[in-house]
Amino acid sequence: MAPATPTPPPPRRFRLPRISPRWRLPIILAAGCFFGLSLVLLRVSNATSYLSDDPKACINCHIMQPQFASWERGSHARVAHCNDCHVPHDSFASKYYFKAKDGARHAFMFTFHMEPQVIQVHEPGMGVIQQNCIRCHEDMLNAASHLAVTRGQAEEGEGKLCWDCHRETPHGRVNSLSSAPWTRTPDLDSITPAWLREQLSTQNAPSNESKK
Repeated sequence: MAPATPTPPPPRRFRLPRISPRWRLPIILAAGCFFGLSLVLLRVSNATSYLSDDPKACINCHIMQPQFASWERGSHARVAHCNDCHVPHDSFASKYYFKAKDGARHAFMFTFHMEPQVIQVHEPGMGVIQQNCIRCHEDMLNAASHLAVTRGQAEEGEGKLCWDCHRETPHGRVNSLSSAPWTRTPDLDSITPAWLREQLSTQNAPSNESKK
């Protein structure tokens, strides 16, 4: 008589670890606080504005006001906004990947006061700007007059970057944090919801009338 074939054990199901009842309430409260603070941070930082192409998003960091003002009063303001020059446009994914990566770097430096006195574009951004110069002005570039030089070619001495000659476009030569102390730029949107502002103004109206 042949020996019986052993029955394989049933597959083990993945189960979440059980949480002790005394830890459930503290964990729920901690998760709620974390979620609530995250929403407040997103609101205060106006994080959703970075998903748009609105140039006002660039002055969420107050140190960018001279750059905003020089763009707004220049010729490029009529035909292009910040993202037309400063993010790639070859695909949707590369555009928002670059925005997320560059925005995280800017937010970190601004939060910890690491910004330099003179704002300068970093190396990945230089390549993006050069590509966008060529993209927008492609009809002006030909073998007889100008060459569409990439940043890599410029580093190899095979040409110059666009702003090596067009230095005043669009932000000008003077770009330190103290270069435009009285710059007029749009005010930042209030972080207070509209319904709360209306309620506060309604409550303050009777007190103001009684003082009169």
